[in-house]
Amino acid sequence: MSAPSSPPGHRSGSHTSRQSDTTYHPTPEWLHDEDDAENDQDMDYEPESERSENLEYLDEDDEDDDDYDDVHELFNESGIGDFQVEFTMEPSDTEHAGEGQGARPRVTRVTSAQIIQFLGANSLRRILQSHGMLSGTLTADDYDDDDDNDEEYGLHYGGYRVRVRRRRRDRPAEDVFPKVPSDVGTELMGSGLYGSNPHYVDELKQRKKRLATKLMWRELGIGTVGAQKRDVRSVFQDMIPSSTPDKIIHFDSRCYSGQFSDDGNFFFCCSQDFRVRMYDTSNPFEWKYYKTVNYPFGQWTITDATLSPDNKYLAYSSIRHLVCLAPTDPNDHSDPILLDFSNMRRRAGGYGNSHFGIWSLRFSGDGREIVAGTSDRSVIVYDIETRQSILRLQNHDDDVNAVCFGDSSSPHILYSGSDDTTLRVWDRRSMGDGREAGVFMGHTEGLTYVDSKGDGRYVLSNGKDQLMKLWDLRKMMTTAEFDKIDPSRYTTGFDYRFMSYSEEDYQPHPHDCSVVTFRGHRVLKTLIRCHFSPPGSTNSRYVYSGSEDGKVYIYNLDATLAGTIDVENATRNSRPQDVDLFTTAYEMRGGDKRWRTCVRDASWHPNAPVLAATSWNGWGMSTGTCTVHTWTDSASEDEGDPPMGMSYNNKLEYSHEFNRFRDDIRRYYNRNPREGVDRDDEAMYENRGYDDW
Repeated sequence: MSAPSSPPGHRSGSHTSRQSDTTYHPTPEWLHDEDDAENDQDMDYEPESERSENLEYLDEDDEDDDDYDDVHELFNESGIGDFQVEFTMEPSDTEHAGEGQGARPRVTRVTSAQIIQFLGANSLRRILQSHGMLSGTLTADDYDDDDDNDEEYGLHYGGYRVRVRRRRRDRPAEDVFPKVPSDVGTELMGSGLYGSNPHYVDELKQRKKRLATKLMWRELGIGTVGAQKRDVRSVFQDMIPSSTPDKIIHFDSRCYSGQFSDDGNFFFCCSQDFRVRMYDTSNPFEWKYYKTVNYPFGQWTITDATLSPDNKYLAYSSIRHLVCLAPTDPNDHSDPILLDFSNMRRRAGGYGNSHFGIWSLRFSGDGREIVAGTSDRSVIVYDIETRQSILRLQNHDDDVNAVCFGDSSSPHILYSGSDDTTLRVWDRRSMGDGREAGVFMGHTEGLTYVDSKGDGRYVLSNGKDQLMKLWDLRKMMTTAEFDKIDPSRYTTGFDYRFMSYSEEDYQPHPHDCSVVTFRGHRVLKTLIRCHFSPPGSTNSRYVYSGSEDGKVYIYNLDATLAGTIDVENATRNSRPQDVDLFTTAYEMRGGDKRWRTCVRDASWHPNAPVLAATSWNGWGMSTGTCTVHTWTDSASEDEGDPPMGMSYNNKLEYSHEFNRFRDDIRRYYNRNPREGVDRDDEAMYENRGYDDW
């Protein structure tokens, strides 16, 4: 099945457990009709934005008390109760003809009871959370109001324009953001768990911390054994890859994730065309195309993939309950093995249900099990040998977007991050009552990703509240404490897919038990991922995250910014426009087809100062790239061959067309310096051929 031609629709925020019996939100980035979930057993859904017949027009005299109560519950419990809605009927052609060019739209204000009656609870949810209908913040000419605390969004449906207002919270006068640099993070940086501090002689003499100095101390080997080891580890510590890419690998569909293997010899990249491309990275500076496997009946995109510890098998998922397990051997062309995660070992509760999609996958350290986070609010542990799901945990109140094992050497500790804003800790050795061992609270919006340091103690999470948080297992909240708290009280109804998030939106969580909070990156449009930096190539010094603004943000453990990798600037104009690809453009609101980049995932090579950034990239973000960035000591050019920044297709074949187009763009800017890089790219070379440059 081909991918739908419109962007997925993720819901706006967290919700309580008071939901209908059917799955309310099957996916984080893509919605389906609730009624279809019961009738369509094979989950062959289509995005909500492609169905116009689902909106029912009700007679004004009909009264539906159930819908009325449901909507009030939705408004009161979800934190979106301060919306005001206004309908504007655009003049028809005949009205324009009769009234002249100056005809104004007819504005009709309706009561809240009429809105509830008109829409009903489910339709209201669809409109507020469906994609493609939000057209950005309205201007003052569109809506006159003196309340500066309100944020307005226009929703278009047929001939109607619905204005939705989200009331911003009143921000306290004092600074509510966590302190930077973080005191706890500074202490962690000095503990040796996250990198090495500069040599005390360098500190006393205020020497510059250059690579040559570190190499000198390593070669001299002066001091105790511990000091010598510290000097060896710190050699690579400051080698942060630069923005100038070694290679730009292009894909004709958006790229969702890409990761190196634990030994660094392997890299895989998942894209929206239901294919996973594999690359040989045993030489991290000279990649080789390896193999491609596909998901034969995927839904919307490949959501995640995980590599077995021995690098022999790759497990990957889509928005279905089936996981494909494919061999990585390039000479093995057999079809992938299908693992049915709805196939539960017989228990008192039955076999479970198959109406769910999988968002996150991770192999256990021994390679015998796979843990998955699903759209039916569950965490599933699957035994590969028996081909059965041996554990199903359903304590979350919303989709589980991310899962991981806490310890690379043990399968007992699990972490799960959900749209219910919680990060939960599961200890499989003490689960007689099916409860989690503890809960981390601190995010005010849903979690998009979790990553474990692998030591059974520290875990990292990314949230839609635009924050990345570091957690310590010793400081988790007990279940008894958590039972007294309602997480939905601290959410705002923020829709991260289309709304903007400003500092005025942030409020500190009163029950925050995180250790360090990082901010500056933007977790918008999609489930953006974060990671710990590897011990080999970075001395475990950093944490890093992709961002909607087209960058990779790299933070020190004290929450200060160590560096950024600007993928958007590095890839801009690296391929010509292709009108056939605009049908899948994400940024189609208002005809926005400019070059845009959203870095969804990034991976740091475990043994070399190399980082691969996986992005939605291109005109209208309709395509994808995987860019390879290396440490160049701030050099913008490389004397080696091939030159840096060249474009390649997904099989690492040199693209003459793409590189010629970029050279032509550069020559044009050189001849027309006043044009500047801020000029509208689409208008600049619309209807131009290569001969026009």
